[in-house]
Amino acid sequence: MTGVTVPTGPSLRERKKIRTRRAIRSAALRLFAAQGYDGTTVERIAEAAEVSASTVFRYFPTKEDIVLSDGRGPAMVAELRARPARESVVSSLRHVLLCPLRGMLADEGDLEELRQRLHLARSVPAVRARMGERVREAGRLLASVTAERLGRPGDDLEVRVVVAAVLGAWSEAVFHWLDSDGTADPGAVLDRSLELLAANLRP
Repeated sequence: MTGVTVPTGPSLRERKKIRTRRAIRSAALRLFAAQGYDGTTVERIAEAAEVSASTVFRYFPTKEDIVLSDGRGPAMVAELRARPARESVVSSLRHVLLCPLRGMLADEGDLEELRQRLHLARSVPAVRARMGERVREAGRLLASVTAERLGRPGDDLEVRVVVAAVLGAWSEAVFHWLDSDGTADPGAVLDRSLELLAANLRP
């Protein structure tokens, strides 16, 4: 059939969810900067974002997740599964990790938000601990999809080690960018780190 326009991009419902998620996070970061992380309650965040506390928890299971969660789990899985079959594991993972980062680099507001979130992840023990949990969760998810693409068991040790190494490189590269006061290009730092892994890790 010709002359039919197929809708692309997120639906109206998805756009509303994205706006709500951003409103909650923006309100939380403003409050964290003004009165400290520990001094800010979820109820106060909800009030500032003009939503209910239950809505906050629907989008972010814990206060720490407001800082850390980006809701990209399903998108990461889809992007990883869509990578070329002959592409190396490290190259595929590099693509999945760099896509959202490059999007943030294109927007100064997103970039400043990233700096705030990383500062909190480093300086607040509860956020730092939750970040470790979320990295492990992401590692299990990405390792499962990677093993599936390779035709290996879901708990394949070699795949888990490679994925963990890539995520470790990602974490170190992003915090290296933070330590440079933004003078380093975080995308380039991450790319360089993962290129080193690609030269030394298999599969």
